[in-house]
Amino acid sequence: MELSQLRTLISVAELGSLSKAAERMRVAQPALSRQMRMLEKELGVALFTRHGRGMELTEHGRETLKHASRIVAELDEIRASATDADAPLSGQISIGLPPTVAETISVPLAAVVAKAHPAVTLRLANAYTAYLVEWLQRGDLDLAVLYDPRPARALRTRPLLLESLFVIGPPDAGFSIVRAMPFKALDGKRLLLPGVRHGLRTIVDRCAADAGVALDVKVEADSYATLKELVRHGHGWTILPLAPIHDEVVGGALTAAPLIDPAPSRRLVLSFTADRPMSRLARFAGRTIVDIVAERVERADWAGQLLAAESNEL
Repeated sequence: MELSQLRTLISVAELGSLSKAAERMRVAQPALSRQMRMLEKELGVALFTRHGRGMELTEHGRETLKHASRIVAELDEIRASATDADAPLSGQISIGLPPTVAETISVPLAAVVAKAHPAVTLRLANAYTAYLVEWLQRGDLDLAVLYDPRPARALRTRPLLLESLFVIGPPDAGFSIVRAMPFKALDGKRLLLPGVRHGLRTIVDRCAADAGVALDVKVEADSYATLKELVRHGHGWTILPLAPIHDEVVGGALTAAPLIDPAPSRRLVLSFTADRPMSRLARFAGRTIVDIVAERVERADWAGQLLAAESNEL
């Protein structure tokens, strides 16, 4: 088994195609195909299912990919540790972000990585927390930002932010981010919220019960972009964090107000797997995310309370 075979496995698994992997790796496609056949022969199992749309990992392939990713990452880390600590990094980093967080930090994160380490390939995966946890545990992600994940022995977390949630309305709602609204004021109002299985909806329903409020939910949509557009066109109010709609609020396309009595909030953490060491690149990306969150909170773009790290993990 050769390192080049493991790198080929990782590239083909990510891209789903030998031709795309060959283009990325700048190696002739027949050579990559031969490497995969030799690896499968050595292991005695099929790693991919071949079909007209490309190549898809088998169950054996997914398990092999976990080990291959760990081996390649550790070898890259050995090389990196033998170089100047300030030398530019290379390789690929895969980061998972919930949609509202992706809207807020993707651009500054990409800018910092490109400036500090131009040889790095940044892969951003946007999904809800349950999917991101699964992808982390499967080895598809190096780290992820998560909302209130359940404790898991396979994951380590670094607290980031206790994020405040705001009521969001169209311009004529007259909300102000400096004037709080009692949660009871939502009683009987036409609301647009995520479905009942969504984490944000769970928080809102709990606050409504505490306030003795009957929520009148007319539209359920799990996409924050859909909720935002529905509000903008006057179909009701919603509840979201301030960060991803800050520009629309400043520009007057939407209005927002903090909620109190009770004040809904959710905990944001940075997570990575506990069963493999963090690479220098993953540590750099993690520290960059921490810095971006802190900067946005300081600028009042992101409403919430910064949470202290429980260790010096990063």
